[in-house]
Amino acid sequence: QVQLVESGGGLVQAGGSLRLSCAASGRIFSVNRMGWYRQAPGKQRELVAVCTNGGETNYADSVKGRFTISRDNAKNTAYLQMNSLKPEDTAVYYCNALVATDTWFQYWGQGTQVTVSS
Repeated sequence: QVQLVESGGGLVQAGGSLRLSCAASGRIFSVNRMGWYRQAPGKQRELVAVCTNGGETNYADSVKGRFTISRDNAKNTAYLQMNSLKPEDTAVYYCNALVATDTWFQYWGQGTQVTVSS
């Protein structure tokens, strides 16, 4: 069984920063892609940022230049540094990982709330 445990969400004023962490644990053979998605009330879940185990990254246009995703492959952990936060960044942020145990499977974290006040 694989678990993704997220931390680092909270309430911040516009212009502030937060850092999210996502640690994968369990019977893991390999972790390929790790990323962050978010879902605001009444909206669909959307990709925020993704990073492969080779370090390739991809970002939503709305967060480019403000958010940075990084990984510690030895710890199976991904981070999302969020700077210059805006009220429209308010959402539940979910960690996502493509993990190999006996087979490849996509796992989701429980979500962490990020609220940006104006």
